[in-house]
Amino acid sequence: MRNRLIFGIFTLGLGIILFATMRPFFLDKGEQRNNLNSITRTENTGRPLQVQNVQHRNGKIQRINMIKTNHQLVHRLNNSPSIKVINHNKKDKSHYYENEIVVNFKTIPPQEKIDQYLKDIDGSLREKHETVYIFKSNSKTANELEKYFIRNQTVEYAEPHYIFVPNDVNDTYYQSYQWNLPAIGTEQGWNLTRGSKKIKIAVVDTGVDLDHPDLARRLTTGYNAIDDNNNPDDNNGHGSHVAGIIAADTNNGVGMAGITWYNPIIPVKVMGADGTGGSFYVSKGIRWAVDHGADVINLSLGNYQSCDVLESAIDYAQEKNVVVISAAGNDNTSQRSYPAAYPGVLGVAAVDWDGKRAEFSNFGDYVDVAAPGVEIPSTFSNGEYAALSGTSMAAPHVTALAGLIRSINPKLKNTDVVKIITSSARPVNQNRQSPYYGNGIINNAAALQMAATKNK
Repeated sequence: MRNRLIFGIFTLGLGIILFATMRPFFLDKGEQRNNLNSITRTENTGRPLQVQNVQHRNGKIQRINMIKTNHQLVHRLNNSPSIKVINHNKKDKSHYYENEIVVNFKTIPPQEKIDQYLKDIDGSLREKHETVYIFKSNSKTANELEKYFIRNQTVEYAEPHYIFVPNDVNDTYYQSYQWNLPAIGTEQGWNLTRGSKKIKIAVVDTGVDLDHPDLARRLTTGYNAIDDNNNPDDNNGHGSHVAGIIAADTNNGVGMAGITWYNPIIPVKVMGADGTGGSFYVSKGIRWAVDHGADVINLSLGNYQSCDVLESAIDYAQEKNVVVISAAGNDNTSQRSYPAAYPGVLGVAAVDWDGKRAEFSNFGDYVDVAAPGVEIPSTFSNGEYAALSGTSMAAPHVTALAGLIRSINPKLKNTDVVKIITSSARPVNQNRQSPYYGNGIINNAAALQMAATKNK
């Protein structure tokens, strides 16, 4: 597959990667590395619960200037002759490939029809999956291609090949160790359930580091939608970070503590090394995850332009009783972001360690809940650890909670899970419905208590 074909879904929370000033994370040359900062809790049984987190034996957290990288990418898109820009307002933009079109046929067309289409558009067929095709023309614009295909009665829809760009986040240095866990009542929730091996969580992203010491035991068979194989290894880092928040091996004396202890992670790679992916591949990845047993799907990606191919995959997941969670976006704007704004999807905003709205977090009526999303430490690619900020980091907190809810009460429908998460959230400033926090900040303990007693 070619990255330039990719419908650039960019990670909404792909922000600057931070290095730690606290010694257990970033030790000066010659310092001794010690296993520090274990958290001790006591269960209802009285048995001590040791959560030894943030104990990376190699003792170093990466520092990568993702803001510079993102600025360079946006500049390239804005100035490329093959890219068209959509100005939603003075601030928020979307992009699409000038000479490409995504077409969904009502039924798979015969080869002679495809040959005729290619002749008419002076182009080529770049990719297909079931009834969805990507065509590229040597001479026609996206608008001309859309007009050509949409008049065909065998076409369900035709739309430009939209590009999703990253949302930049300005961060300070890392200041605390996994403050995010107690902020949402994680440990209290563990007294009710730590998860179940029967409830699977799909991370549809850049893939996952398959050999990471804090993730490898939690992974099940995955899928690479770009290369159409079973090797969803992460060559970017974003997907590994998202997966670690949900399921980094807990209480193993290494690295981070994930929110779930037992739920398998299905790694699905739909974005490449540069963090971009196409609607075709994202849709394909979502459908694959659903068909291979995902109970919950995390989508830490999005853009301001809705597209039919992605929405149809979201609808498919919801029809199959899957809970879908998505990040709200990081541009401090009320412009609706997709897939978070699609009906039934839990849209997640970000808060900091004081429970205040992260300054970058998007807002609006599509925000359902909020979760920690500032300076969140987690696993990264190549066996490393990193701290990132963004709603991409907030979303997997909610995804993990959904997995725990389905673990404690597997009979719940996806709509029941969504209702429990929103109704148990802790309101901010006594405001039950807010454009900045939705129904409030998630509360694991309250949600799991509610789930445990529902319909029993």
